Amino acid sequence: MKRRWLIVALGAAVLITFEARPAYAMHIMEGFLPPLWALVWFAVMIPFWVIGFRQLQRVVREKPEVRLLLGFAAAFTFVLSALKLPSVTGSSSHPTGTGLGAILFGPWVMSVLGSIVLLFQALLIAHGGLTTLGANAFSMAVVGPFVAWLIWRGLAGRAPFWLVVFLAAALADLSTYVVTSLQLALAFPDPAGGILAAFAKFGAIFAVTQIPLAISEGILTVLIMNALQTNAAAELQALEIKGVRA
Repeated sequence: MKRRWLIVALGAAVLITFEARPAYAMHIMEGFLPPLWALVWFAVMIPFWVIGFRQLQRVVREKPEVRLLLGFAAAFTFVLSALKLPSVTGSSSHPTGTGLGAILFGPWVMSVLGSIVLLFQALLIAHGGLTTLGANAFSMAVVGPFVAWLIWRGLAGRAPFWLVVFLAAALADLSTYVVTSLQLALAFPDPAGGILAAFAKFGAIFAVTQIPLAISEGILTVLIMNALQTNAAAELQALEIKGVRA
């Protein structure tokens, strides 16, 4: 039963891989950012990758029974973040799927898992790009997971389980696009209003599709967490997830 979750997620990922069309590039597309900004975001990501790999190795070493759950979290992120809706020229709106992994394994591990997902999407289905990997990883694999983790740590045990999971996943999704809007505004400031005007413009356009997507992702993540409580209770207890039914 436990393996069915990973098989379903990976199967959906394969279908998306073959059916996705590159009419609108996923995340910030290849070559869209000026070289300087591409390098800046790569430099920003280096400490997150270093610490994240160490945290990931520790999880696998100390809790080998959760390796399947690690694979599921990565597959869940891959599938959800590959569901795209065209939004801004050179980018697109989509769920992120990082809230689930942040709840289960923390933001540092998700900085690695999310970056691996982005790398494979760039290589396999032309979503995002290698030059923009640093920028996309910072918004989706760092900011989103840290927001989800902070909400989880702050509210778990103090509010209903379903509500905390929903808020963590939904706000992780929204925060990713706030940062993406800022990244685009920094690279392409408005000629008249500067960075703030460009940020408002990008954010407003993203919000049209991203708010309903974030709500949908929050609901889906609640359903997945409830299912995991039934099918992976031992793994959740090993990870010391608060609110899990004994």
